[in-house]
Amino acid sequence: MTTKTIFEKSRTGRIGANLPKHDVPTASAASYLGADNIRENLPLPEVSELDVVRHFTNLSHRNYSIDGGFYPLGSCTMKYNPKVNEATAGLPGFTGLHPLQDETTTQGALALIYELQAMLAEICGMQATTLQPSAGAHGELLAMMMVKAYHKERGEEHRNIVVIPDAAHGTNPASAARCNFVVKGIPGNSSGRTDLGALEKALNRNVAALMLTNPNTAGLFETDIKRICELVHGVGGLVYCDGANMNAMLGITRPGDMGFDVMHFNLHKTFSTPHGGGGPGCGAVSVGSKLEPYLPIPYVTREFIDGKPHFHLDSSRPLSIGRVHSFYGAFLLAVRAYTYIRSLGAKGIRGVGENAVLNANYVRARLAGHYDVAFDNQVCMHEVVLSASKQKHESGVRALDISKRLMDYGIHPPTNYFPLIVPEALMIEPTETESKQTLDEFIDVMIQIAEECKTDPEIVKSAPHVTVVSRLDETQAVKQLDLRYEPLFSGS
Repeated sequence: MTTKTIFEKSRTGRIGANLPKHDVPTASAASYLGADNIRENLPLPEVSELDVVRHFTNLSHRNYSIDGGFYPLGSCTMKYNPKVNEATAGLPGFTGLHPLQDETTTQGALALIYELQAMLAEICGMQATTLQPSAGAHGELLAMMMVKAYHKERGEEHRNIVVIPDAAHGTNPASAARCNFVVKGIPGNSSGRTDLGALEKALNRNVAALMLTNPNTAGLFETDIKRICELVHGVGGLVYCDGANMNAMLGITRPGDMGFDVMHFNLHKTFSTPHGGGGPGCGAVSVGSKLEPYLPIPYVTREFIDGKPHFHLDSSRPLSIGRVHSFYGAFLLAVRAYTYIRSLGAKGIRGVGENAVLNANYVRARLAGHYDVAFDNQVCMHEVVLSASKQKHESGVRALDISKRLMDYGIHPPTNYFPLIVPEALMIEPTETESKQTLDEFIDVMIQIAEECKTDPEIVKSAPHVTVVSRLDETQAVKQLDLRYEPLFSGS
């Protein structure tokens, strides 16, 4: 039985809705729509309402989510989203707002934005924050736009180079190139961190910025970070921190104190708001004093009138790079992040960082010996990067095969083949929200799969075996999409 047969619910004559007969003459419709778009027969599925409800309910049960199971997707920080966040984001005082209301009628929402801006700036050791960007890569782009504006204002438009280590996030080069910077990559050293010698050789008076991910994509903290920032500042450049991995540093250390000039947060990673599946997310950007004048408008400010706080949308910022989002960003995500931070408090925020690092190192310690651990088994931060190179060499089993086999055990696979500097990479990020029991269940399965690679490698190479859809030809799945509905049944 084919997948199409399983999912086909249409039967001739079944009706899910009674629609009125159209009263537009065919000739009139053709004049509006074009004659080629008028059809006498439209072969859509014929299903009852109950068929539709059951179909999509069953699909939702097959969909994997953080509410349903362990989601160790490295670099993505798939932590649990507390339901209190959803409750506050659903308050009618927030959901009923319109972005074009007069600010005198939206003081509560503006107060929340203002306070969240200040909280994020404090957490990362910066001066100011904007919530406009709708994703991490969007935050990167904004950061590079502000860097460009900063150098232009100083009469240094010749600065056209952005230096990016090979352990940075993959979107960094694209964001720099989108702002017409020339990207210069530099290699890491044997410990998986930025090579200071290579960095010094790459720096000159044409460098606009360094884009650095800390902790980097190998899950390692850049121990030379203060020296790195000094070197870049020494030639007049700025230093950008990709904050996608901020979950490891919460309440423990602050990028601003390290010397960074600008960074982005992923509210949909670090601060437990939902991943948007392409949007809406929030890639908030915090800046130090050098870049504060260039933040996008409008910017929420506060003044006191008759002793009472009044919040204002400030658009009178002459050096601003302008808008990067319609209105003020994904506001209800800001509500969720605000709730999360206020719920945890300073002590709880630090606990997030401590437990994220503890969980990742627990996984690393238990799986060392069963899989290669990248970079000499060093203590990692919030995620551990394993390698299936040993399994590939001994039995021909790849990292992708191991991930597919995990699906047979009901576990979402980790990130595969990233970072690119680690062959056969398996990037695992357990996050702080998982219990030791859950981690042990995952680790035991990973050990069992490592044993299968030795005793029965074919069962791993041909996985998954119990999922609704078996292994796909991934190249063909991308290149030959099947998106057109074709009814299989014409009878009842």
